Amino acid sequence: MSAKSRTFRIDPASISLETIGLAASILRAGGLVLYPTETFYAIGANPADARAVNRVFEAKGRDFGKPLPLIAANREDVLRAAAEWPEEAEALARMFWPGALSIIVTAAAFLPPSLHAGTGKIAIRVSSHAVSSLLARAAGGLIVSTSANTAGEPPPSRAGDIGKQLFESAGALLDSGDLPGALPSTIVDVTVRPAALIRAGQVPWEKVRRALEPGFHTAVSE
Repeated sequence: MSAKSRTFRIDPASISLETIGLAASILRAGGLVLYPTETFYAIGANPADARAVNRVFEAKGRDFGKPLPLIAANREDVLRAAAEWPEEAEALARMFWPGALSIIVTAAAFLPPSLHAGTGKIAIRVSSHAVSSLLARAAGGLIVSTSANTAGEPPPSRAGDIGKQLFESAGALLDSGDLPGALPSTIVDVTVRPAALIRAGQVPWEKVRRALEPGFHTAVSE
């Protein structure tokens, strides 16, 4: 397969469902796909396929001790991937999803240990980017979503900045032009009390803390 045939230009305002379907079929078959998110370009795989998950680690040169985050198509798919869904997770999901906030919850048993490095926890979000959202839905509801860079390199906000090693490891690249970049998704662990900031990102920690205050959502909805 030539490099040209692996790259598909995709406009978030006018998405080709045929292209999404092709990329999803690669994921379902155990392959890797490079795709845009609301932050950076990501490399995706079927998170329930242990061999595909291992391919992501190998392509990135990523430490197998570092868990891989996920994007879900919708709340129902999030709940399928989560063994537990605490009140704090629900509060954050209602306030910040779809968007750049990943919530760490207890992983469902069907997800392979390699995905979460044996921690029993996964970071998951519903993306606000139309391409990643549709890709997750077409691929079965869940996809790996780790930045498309080799270990130690900066995450790419342009398709052209994705390294040769990662590009050649993937069955397709969905090129959606320049992305916001700057900051990654914020990651918050709600399996601990109080909830802990794991990675600062696009959603400010102060907003997260405010959303977790008792009675905050009741006040917002009134």
